[in-house]
Amino acid sequence: MTSRAGGPRDCAFHRPRETRRGGARTGPASAGAVYGRRMRVPTAAVTAGSLIGGWQLARRTGIRPLGGVVLAAGGVLAGREWARRTSPAVTAGLVATYVGAFGLSHPLAKRIGSWPSVLAVSALTAAASYAAADRKAAR
Repeated sequence: MTSRAGGPRDCAFHRPRETRRGGARTGPASAGAVYGRRMRVPTAAVTAGSLIGGWQLARRTGIRPLGGVVLAAGGVLAGREWARRTSPAVTAGLVATYVGAFGLSHPLAKRIGSWPSVLAVSALTAAASYAAADRKAAR
């Protein structure tokens, strides 16, 4: 679409991005996923949050599959990020750690209790994810 003068239409979408002093971008360009660039998701937070959130949702609603949905959604989101950032072997290891943490939390809960179990496996998974994928992305 063109304006009456024949140039590009003057709206926020077509207007060139302006920069402040020092090259910091302003406006929508600073929001992250603009013009094909994707914002980096902190997978350590996603894995820990989905393990804790899935457990709490299942516990409070009494519907265990609902907690599984949260767990699966977190796994898919983190898995996609791991696949983009790391090698297939590291991605497979992180997926195994995530799924293994979920499996380990059940027998561990019988020994030390639910909260300590979920917090322990969430911390382990988050630490592994940070060390293998998130820390490298920040450099």
